[in-house]
Order: sequence, then structure tokens, then C-alpha cells
Amino acid sequence: MDIFERIKHNRGPIGQHSKESHGYFSFPKLEGELGAHMTFRDKPVLVWSLNNYLGLGNDPEIRKVDADAAAAWGMAYPMGARMMSGQTKYHEQLEHELASFMQKDDAFLLNYGYQGCMSAIEALVSRNDVVVYDSECHACMIDGVRLHQGKRFVFQHNDMESFEKMLKMAKKLTEKTGGGIMVMTEGVFGMAGDQGMLKEIVSFKKEYGFRLFVDDAHGFGSIGNMGRGTGDAQGVQADIDVYFGTFAKAMATVGAFVASDQHVIEYLRYNMRSQTFAKSLPMPIVIGALKRLEMIRTKPELQENLWKIARALQSGLTEAGFDIGKTNSVVTPVFLKGSLGEATNVTLTLREKHGIFCSIVVYPVVPKDVIMLRLIPTTVHTLEDVRYTIECFTKVRAQLEAGEFAGERIASWA
Repeated sequence: MDIFERIKHNRGPIGQHSKESHGYFSFPKLEGELGAHMTFRDKPVLVWSLNNYLGLGNDPEIRKVDADAAAAWGMAYPMGARMMSGQTKYHEQLEHELASFMQKDDAFLLNYGYQGCMSAIEALVSRNDVVVYDSECHACMIDGVRLHQGKRFVFQHNDMESFEKMLKMAKKLTEKTGGGIMVMTEGVFGMAGDQGMLKEIVSFKKEYGFRLFVDDAHGFGSIGNMGRGTGDAQGVQADIDVYFGTFAKAMATVGAFVASDQHVIEYLRYNMRSQTFAKSLPMPIVIGALKRLEMIRTKPELQENLWKIARALQSGLTEAGFDIGKTNSVVTPVFLKGSLGEATNVTLTLREKHGIFCSIVVYPVVPKDVIMLRLIPTTVHTLEDVRYTIECFTKVRAQLEAGEFAGERIASWA
């Protein structure tokens, strides 16, 4: 069969509904000034779907630094990959500051989070090594595992009995291959908001002799002392062998980094193909990231206000009888019972009638007949935003439970 003919009739599990969902449920356009209140399809909406945790995306100080750096350097400088002609003292400064902040020997600056995480995993493990990873690890980690040509074992999410079972299998295998074990998990799981069981995982290190890789995309900047992340919050930062953080969440920009022992970072600098063969991060992004890191370190009120909003939202939802799962981060899921058709009407009602824009997650990410509304509180939300949202969620839940969204009917006012 011709390749294009095949994909014409099979758009994949997400793309299969593209004709109906594009521009509304998928690839929606949020417009206006970045913040808690924006515009969707020419209507004002209260936005709970941006990972702009600390509100830095539209902070006046940040915007000035970004603009000044763009005016001074342009977007081209430096040209070339860092190994060849794209190295600057500012790239090195950012790495040094990140390493110091994360209490690691060294750090390596990466162009993108997804690409960087995937590439770091591929570089670190050989075909003789075995990877043991949490079943709910992010797609970038899964793709990194796919690039790994050796064996891998997956343990049930945050299940330490399942984890040790996989460790035993991995250790038995490495005794034959002569390789090592890399354990991978997340600091904060971005869908349900629960933290990885880092402290419990670390307790197995002595017996099984593995290395620990933690993707802390949602923890960096939002959890721990001064935003040092989930490892710091759980008191095991020193036991994380490879710490991965992204700029796309709390820093509200582009880029990422990996922090570890000096010899590990030196190895990655010369062996991460995604960086060796890619253009260096443009100077305005690097200068902007330095300013963002400074604000994370020196303005604890940003994190304090983030948690004030998150606690108010989570406690309010719980008091109103909503199921928010096991979240122990600022990520706030709301679980409802309903079909895909009902999920469509819940989303339409929230957006069109109540002016609330949040992400909706359905099967296969969650079980069938489960609707997950994912809320991302930020430091620029207000307590009034929280109050209004809970009030609207309560009204929509009543409609859902009354069967008003059942069947294939689309809400008449949409």
C-alpha cells in the first residue's frame, strides 16, 4: 500500500477526530495579553490551561529584558551548534547558575524540553543497560526509551511493589549483559498532578545499584525551597543522579537543561546528538532565561502566591464534593463521570456559557467514561477567579448528573 494512502484513512488515535475538533478542542487559538484572562473565538475567557506557573510569561521586567536582548543581539546570534560556533559566555553563565541553583556539579543547556529529555536518555544508556520506568512517564521519556536499543521494564504508576519486581528482573538481566540500570520517573506527573515517589525509589538504590533520572518539568520553579523542585521538596535532591528541567513551565520560555555530576554533563555535551547537530539557543532566549532564573531565586512571593491560589482552588473543589484525585502539586485535575459525547458538551458549556477555558482529557489518557478537566493555577490568578470557577463547575456537574448532556446532541446555545 502507498504510504500516503494509508495515512489518508488512518489519522491516528488523536487525529481521527481532527475534522470535527480542529480549532476548538484541538489547536484552539487563545488571543490577547498572556494571562489568566484572554480571548477565545472573540469572547473573553478565564484561562486555566497555561503552564505559566509564576506568571513570568507577561511580567513587565521579563518583557523588557527579552525586548532589550532581542534589540541588542537579534535572533540569529550565535550561529551554529555550540560545539562548532554557537558557544558564548552567557550560555556558560546560565549553565553555571542552573547547576548552582539545583545543587549539582554542572548543567548542560538544551534547546527544547521534549527533544532534550529524549536525547539525554538515548545518550546515557547503552544496549547492555536496562531501563525501568513509571508507566505514566511523559511521552518524551517514552520516546527516549524507544531510542534505547536495550531492554526496558515498566512499573505500575507509583507502585513500589511493582517497582521492586521490575528492579529484580532488571538486575537479573544486567548480570548477564554486564550493563547497568537506569530508573526513570517524574517529579510531578503533569496530568494528575501527583508527585513521583522519589523518596521511596531512592530507598532501593543501595540494594539494586541503579541510577535515577527525574524529569521535573512541572516541579522546577513551583515546588521546593525557592522552587528547586520535587527532589528538594522530598529531601532527596542529592540522590537524583540526572535532573531534567524545562523552561517551558515556570520560566515561561523555550529551552531546558540537564544537571548532574561534572563527568556526566561533560559526556552529554559531546554525545547528545540533538545538541551536537542543532543550532545554539538564540541569545535573547538565554539572556531572558538568566533573568527568569534570577526572579525565581529572589522573588519567593511568586511561588507563595501560586500556592495560595492552588490551595484555595483545590480545597474549594474538595469542599464542593469534586474528586481531584491524588494531586500534591499545583496541577489540579477534576474527575467526572461521563461519555465522550458528554465530555464534549461539558467543554462547550464551560467555554461558551461560563467563559472558562481549561483542558479536557478523555480516553485513552484516562479510563473510558471518565472526564478529566485539568486546571493549571498560576500566580496571576485571583481568589475571585477561583470562586467563580468552582461555582460554574458546580452548575455544570449538576447538568451532567441530570443527564442534560447525554447522547450525541451538542448544546443548543453553542
